[in-house]
Amino acid sequence: MTTKVVLDFEKPLVELEEKLYEMRVCLKKSSGEHNLAETESLNREIEVLESKVDALRHSIYQNLTRWQKVQLARHPERPYTLDYIYMMMQDFVELAGDRHYRDDKAIVGGFARIEDRKSGFEQTIMVIGHQKGRDTKSNLYRNFGMAQPEGYRKALRLMKLAEKFNKPVVTLIDTPGAFPGIEAEELGQAEAIARNLFEMAGLRVPVICVIIGEGASGGAIGIGLGDRILMAENAWYSVISPESCSSILWRSWKFKEQAAEALKLTADDLLGQKIIDRIIPEPLGGAHHEPDTMAATVKSVLIEELRALLDKNPDDLVNERIDKFARMGVWNEEGQE
Repeated sequence: MTTKVVLDFEKPLVELEEKLYEMRVCLKKSSGEHNLAETESLNREIEVLESKVDALRHSIYQNLTRWQKVQLARHPERPYTLDYIYMMMQDFVELAGDRHYRDDKAIVGGFARIEDRKSGFEQTIMVIGHQKGRDTKSNLYRNFGMAQPEGYRKALRLMKLAEKFNKPVVTLIDTPGAFPGIEAEELGQAEAIARNLFEMAGLRVPVICVIIGEGASGGAIGIGLGDRILMAENAWYSVISPESCSSILWRSWKFKEQAAEALKLTADDLLGQKIIDRIIPEPLGGAHHEPDTMAATVKSVLIEELRALLDKNPDDLVNERIDKFARMGVWNEEGQE
């Protein structure tokens, strides 16, 4: 996938890469026109510039701020739920509708098969996730990945269907939040999300949740309560977006970078707080630079986690899941038992 969108902090790297590309083109076109000494000199210059590009690339992407990771998580070329499904799984059958009102295109889901031929592992799963669009038309169709009540009710219907047929559930989370419109509130947005949390806590099949991009507020947790919470290296997960936090605390969106630092919303932060269980590494520069590699990594991790969970007793799954979330946020005042 060729990167077209350049983030601000990536511009110095892109400038060097463009210069390197021009030098390589120049060398290729002029081969045979220069003498050996000039060709060797140009090759040495290219090697030096290649080293500078590699050093700068590592320097930038290994020292990202929290706000820069938020930007990477929102990158429009980053793989979305359907991209992962088609790269990782076979025989995907999409199921639509919540059987109450209508189908919500911001959430997709259905049965699929995930396999590892080397080890002989093969498992049918129910995969559910937020889906964004790639352009204005598809974003309007997908409501920018912001689900409405019918989306969460569709997700719950599919989860209960998976439980009926004893199939594990995998959710892929990538949303700027649940849709905040008046109609969504009138149709019971809060109740739909709360119902999902209640029901997911008691599902008698393995549930694995993967934050692949943005994980904002109730929109994310509405399909995010599981036995294992995994998170892509450059994703973010928080009760509120940095911009909204900034507008509340500072009455302006200008302080979004400070808000991102205060929210501690990166994978490293959340692993330290035991909110998530595992970080899925991304290719240098983000998942959009090597989507096939990223999908292979996510698939490998999912198979590993599924193997461990499929052997567990349903009662143990439910009890451990409830205990896991009950422990979050527990604290003691200093000097008290």
